[in-house]
Amino acid sequence: MSATVLIAVTHLLGSGHLVRAANLARALAREGFAVTLASGGMSLWPMEQEPFTFVQLPPVRTEGIDFRTLLDEAGQPIDLERRAQRVAALEGLAARLRPDAVIVEHFPFGRRQLAAEFLALIAAARAANPRTLVLSSVRDVLVRPRPERIAEAEERLALFDAVLVHGDADFLPLDRSWPVDARLAAKLRYTGYIAEAPAGDAPIETGEVLVSGGGSAAAIPLFALAIAAAKLGPQERRWRILVGRAVGGDVFGRLRADAPAHVTVERVRPDFPALLAGCAISISQAGYNTVLDLVAARRPAIVVPFDAGGETEQAVRAEAMERAGLARCLRISGEGALTPDQLAAAVAAGIGRNPPGIALALDGARNAVAMVKQLLDERV
Repeated sequence: MSATVLIAVTHLLGSGHLVRAANLARALAREGFAVTLASGGMSLWPMEQEPFTFVQLPPVRTEGIDFRTLLDEAGQPIDLERRAQRVAALEGLAARLRPDAVIVEHFPFGRRQLAAEFLALIAAARAANPRTLVLSSVRDVLVRPRPERIAEAEERLALFDAVLVHGDADFLPLDRSWPVDARLAAKLRYTGYIAEAPAGDAPIETGEVLVSGGGSAAAIPLFALAIAAAKLGPQERRWRILVGRAVGGDVFGRLRADAPAHVTVERVRPDFPALLAGCAISISQAGYNTVLDLVAARRPAIVVPFDAGGETEQAVRAEAMERAGLARCLRISGEGALTPDQLAAAVAAGIGRNPPGIALALDGARNAVAMVKQLLDERV
């Protein structure tokens, strides 16, 4: 009988957490694991054809930089009933599946507002199967914590057998964003980055300035800044701005109305990798997948990390990208905040300066599967 794995993830603002969890679930399923992925964020794409079982919990999301207030589909703060429904659904899955391994995404380093349901899941899984392996799955960078949150996370880490870090320790070790003591270091397993399978499409040679911001609305200030910068540059240099589906129609319409004739504003496209590979220069934020996209494309790049509300994750990653020569890092807020004329000048200076190739570990899904197998074997 194949080992059973239950993965729990809740994406709140963008889609990165769900994308990573789904890629990990696919890799495990293809290696013979019976995988169930329980998602507590908003539904983003159909999951019927996946090689794993998908369970949608009563969804929650956040808006802007307020990560403490969880909202429902209608944008209203969730009530105690919805919280109870989510806990009951996870406990029910654990009781029914009796999983050999439970993987929780981002907790206990983040998702503190969802701690009750993750802790209930772990307890239910171990009640159903005392030998359940409990793993934390985290990206390369965590949000720099306050001291009291470090102590809280360290206490909860006692429940976990290991921490799968989906990054490259040589490029960006976890201790750049989170204090790693001897106890935590003993549990860390660096898998490498979990990348999507390459699309294989030929580059679309546009020679454009390509501006992107992932799937969320967090890049709206960057889009507005890019439009202002484009107005200052030569009109023969075309710009293309790709706007995520989470940006409302009214904001999308205002961006399009403000764009001059040489700037195209459109929704995100499935051929983004091909557009990126053929652009003159990329301007983006510094999310997890941005590293992977730019390594694959090897195009000149500017990264402007999302740092509203004290967020530090993208800034840490952007600085690592600049150190490696992958991109120039500019800041949109704080002292010396980026202006349209500075962005226009950075674009002009960056075009033609292709980044060096770097040996970044990109086989994270395969390595994670091997690590899960090894950890399960060690429990036998």
